[in-house]
Amino acid sequence: MAHRSWLGALAGAALGAVAARAAYTAFNRRPPIGDEKTWIRHNHRGETLTLLEGPAFAAGAGAAAALAPGLSPRVRAAAVLAGVGSGALGAYDDLRGATSSKGFKGHLTALARGEVTSGAVKILGIGATGLAAAALVPGGPAPRSGAARAAGTLLDGALIAGGANLANLFDLRPGRAIKVGLLTGGPLLAAALTKDDPAGAALAAVPLGAAAALLPDDLGERAMLGDAGANALGALLGVAAVAGLRPRARLAVLAGVVALTAASEKVSFTKVIAGNRVLNRLDMLGRRPA
Repeated sequence: MAHRSWLGALAGAALGAVAARAAYTAFNRRPPIGDEKTWIRHNHRGETLTLLEGPAFAAGAGAAAALAPGLSPRVRAAAVLAGVGSGALGAYDDLRGATSSKGFKGHLTALARGEVTSGAVKILGIGATGLAAAALVPGGPAPRSGAARAAGTLLDGALIAGGANLANLFDLRPGRAIKVGLLTGGPLLAAALTKDDPAGAALAAVPLGAAAALLPDDLGERAMLGDAGANALGALLGVAAVAGLRPRARLAVLAGVVALTAASEKVSFTKVIAGNRVLNRLDMLGRRPA
């Protein structure tokens, strides 16, 4: 019955929210690595804030995915692997990253000339994590041939890894990455509710609940997701898409992810958003004036 899907969604969102807030509180008392100064950064205003929101999201959403009701063991493992794995790799880049190479193209260009940047490690690691998570998720009817199954896994892995990378590209202003995550995750949750899929609803709701619980601190410019949180958010939404959408829909989503990632190398998302009245109003919603 349809109410089971709503219960799954509510359970997933509640678990995500409670676990993320608990992790954020715990990490502010005792950071996972170093001390509180290790995680201090300056935002676009030059003001100080903490990056601990990111590890808190990854840990909280990962724990919630492990406990969410109705998920099969393989999907549960895929969500935990993608969320926690992407978050850990993002945290590595947050703490070890240098500014000499930027963007997907910049890190791969540096790698081609023999320079292994933290960003390149993150890109390759998230790619491997996404592929492993995709191999665990039974994304729709199984293709007849082994080659078709392998191709499907590669595309699904690219969707999970691409989602992780794309979410991070929006983490340039307070609340922006979370708002993008909520706007893109909403349709995934709605699709699961429409299909009366309690497990799919819970899976999609976990990152949404965790993100919503941390949004006030993000909008208040007390904390930011950083690579750790943004990568985990995008990866978990990617897993939900792989688990819940048909192959053609997943291919369309992947095409959109690739197109936006390629566009980011040429245009500034911040300038595009600022130049559009509707997007700018959404971007500024809940924020301090620029």
